[in-house]
Amino acid sequence: MKTIILSLILTALAFSTFAQAPKVPIATPPAPVFTDTERQTELAKRRAQVAAHMQDNSVLVMFSAEPKLYTADVDYVFRQENDLFYLTELKEQNISLVIEKKNGKVTETVYLPKRDPRFETWNGKRYSIDEAKRISGIGNIVDATSFSGYLTSLAKNAAANQSIYLQLPYAEQDAEGKREYRQEAAFAATIPNAKTLNARRIFDDLRLIKSPYEIKLLQHAIDISIEGHMRAWATAGRASWEYEVQAELEYVFKRRNADYWGYPSIVGCGPNATTLHYEESQSPVKAGELMLIDAAAEYSHYSADITRTFPINGKYTKEQADIYQIVYDAQEAAAKTVKPGSKFSDASAAADKVIREGLFKLGLVTDPNSQEYRVWYMHGLGHWIGMNVHDVGSYAKPLAPGMVFTIEPGIYIRADALDYLPDTPKAREFKAKVMPAFEKYKNIGVRIEDDVLVTPTGIEWLSKPLPRKMKDIEDFMKIASKNVPFGAIRPS
Repeated sequence: MKTIILSLILTALAFSTFAQAPKVPIATPPAPVFTDTERQTELAKRRAQVAAHMQDNSVLVMFSAEPKLYTADVDYVFRQENDLFYLTELKEQNISLVIEKKNGKVTETVYLPKRDPRFETWNGKRYSIDEAKRISGIGNIVDATSFSGYLTSLAKNAAANQSIYLQLPYAEQDAEGKREYRQEAAFAATIPNAKTLNARRIFDDLRLIKSPYEIKLLQHAIDISIEGHMRAWATAGRASWEYEVQAELEYVFKRRNADYWGYPSIVGCGPNATTLHYEESQSPVKAGELMLIDAAAEYSHYSADITRTFPINGKYTKEQADIYQIVYDAQEAAAKTVKPGSKFSDASAAADKVIREGLFKLGLVTDPNSQEYRVWYMHGLGHWIGMNVHDVGSYAKPLAPGMVFTIEPGIYIRADALDYLPDTPKAREFKAKVMPAFEKYKNIGVRIEDDVLVTPTGIEWLSKPLPRKMKDIEDFMKIASKNVPFGAIRPS
């Protein structure tokens, strides 16, 4: 109760009126809490949906994620495979799930590592059988040591008319799938005569539509991220290095009990803002330059994805504002197309049109109806988010309630962009015509990224509390820079 009251007080303080700008970063609301019954009901529904997509006389075999090596005898922090977590919320290593469907009857079995006092002395407590049942809602829990025997029996007795669902790479070119699903592919190779089907297609469709349960978790990841961004804005003007700003941002993630970041934080000042995936954070922070932060928290396996571009000294220059306004208008145009039945491509086309016309007005392209704008805007409009920051699902499907994705147009005037154009008469002519504008806007990079939910009537901005308009950002920075302490240690 004290935590809830404190959060409400901080939120009220954040929204205290001063030029309609919050005085401090918006405090993250309390994390969503689910009862055992709510969680078990949600997971049972997901498993039932998976079973409904399975053929009769089939079996789905799911493997735990493998530990990822950091170096030598040190692993990265373990993170459970998404689809297995989606059906069980069990986080331990070496857990497996088998769902069998025969004559319309479905059975579910979790293979759980047995508790071992010696292991737990070094590595921490494992789930008991009762805990695994309570978390997942699955009643049939067996010893994980029998899983290899089950696989051997399945491979030996797989009938020609039995379908075996595994998570598998989509093609030989699917490098990420080959890395992620190595165990599954190895097992599939032992059953060449069985009918093997790729279970990922089932999960790709199901995970595309988020349930209210999932949206609550995703919203909490977004809320943590919003507070982190605002803290970074409030302190960036006193930082000397990009990594100091990143530390302020990621402090909030840890302080608010996020699992981790959803992807490596991008904190780039000045020219570094024109690099899409700049992750070094090793350059100086300079007044008068823009800083682009593309960073977000992951909470309970769900990742946000938010980007803002703000002026270090709290005030956009004329040139910075020219670029920022185009990106803002492009994002607005894209959002206006979002409604059930529309296509992701509709939003993309709307944003592209604004960017092409805006760049033409600034003199950075010579033909607003050509592909010249791709010199300065080289990525797509956005992507699904969820258990992956770039989540699964087809972009060809019409938009439907429950889909969550990013809208993230950008413009990047890279200092070397014109150097890599082909040496052709057309390219030389383009370069000569845009050179004055290029020199004017060189080294400015702007991206604005928000997380949106498709609703029955249109769109909901899940990251709406984080200011987007230039004046709102400037007003907040002016006030919050005086109210938010910077760091807690002396610079080295």
